[in-house]
Amino acid sequence: MGVLKKFEQRLEGLVNGTFAKVFKSEVQPVEIAGALQRECDNNATIWNRDRTVVPNDFIVELSAPDFERLSPYSGQLGDELAGMVRDYAKQQRYTFMGPIKVNLEKADDLDTGLYRVRSRTLASSASQQGAAPSAPAGRPGQGGSGYPPAAPAGAPPMPSAPPPGGRPGGYGYPQPAPQRPSAAPASGGRTRYWIEINGNRHQISRPTLVMGRSTDADVRIDDPGVSRRHCEIRTGTPSTIQDLGSTNGIVVDGQHTTRATLRDGSRIVVGSTTIIYRQAEG
Repeated sequence: MGVLKKFEQRLEGLVNGTFAKVFKSEVQPVEIAGALQRECDNNATIWNRDRTVVPNDFIVELSAPDFERLSPYSGQLGDELAGMVRDYAKQQRYTFMGPIKVNLEKADDLDTGLYRVRSRTLASSASQQGAAPSAPAGRPGQGGSGYPPAAPAGAPPMPSAPPPGGRPGGYGYPQPAPQRPSAAPASGGRTRYWIEINGNRHQISRPTLVMGRSTDADVRIDDPGVSRRHCEIRTGTPSTIQDLGSTNGIVVDGQHTTRATLRDGSRIVVGSTTIIYRQAEG
């Protein structure tokens, strides 16, 4: 079961159905949870071969009506959102520099049903400057405050400053998608294409590759948020990805889209699954 589905099920059982009433209409917390996942993916920074650091301090901005309605539940929902971030980081082998915090704020420039996510990497003993938006407005939701473990048990201590050439964590410091060191075997001087899902490599040996939950898909993704035939990659100059009319759509390098050009290292999010697109010259 995917991280987002587990989050949604836990949320449904809270406070004897209170959240089910609060979120009955336009507000969908699972969308905020997905946005937090994307915020981690889009701002991940590789420190070394075995450690990738992601933001741990999040602000979800809401319209005034949504803020007023959701703020009484900020503590419990914040705990659930922080726990979801922790579970997703464990799945992706991400680490944090400090405790995970998810807070909500009111934004007068947002209409009802819209939200905006900001994030930063904040060490437990450091204080950072103020915030600037790092994600476009989307649908509504909220945050609170949660403090799951800062890093996996037994992990060596994290440095207190970014590595050489890195930029300090903080709102308004978007990080480029991390480039994982890997190379596909190539021969004959031609371009080779492949994708990586949860550490598993899938070669693209034909001009098109269909991904989805169906057993008929070229690459099957066991994720309840993925449609049977979700999207298709077409290799070429350049390679592209096309949504195939899926229910939840696709996110490519942090942008919701129906079609996008792919580059080596592009991050594709379908449901709660992150896919890395790769290509290398022979």
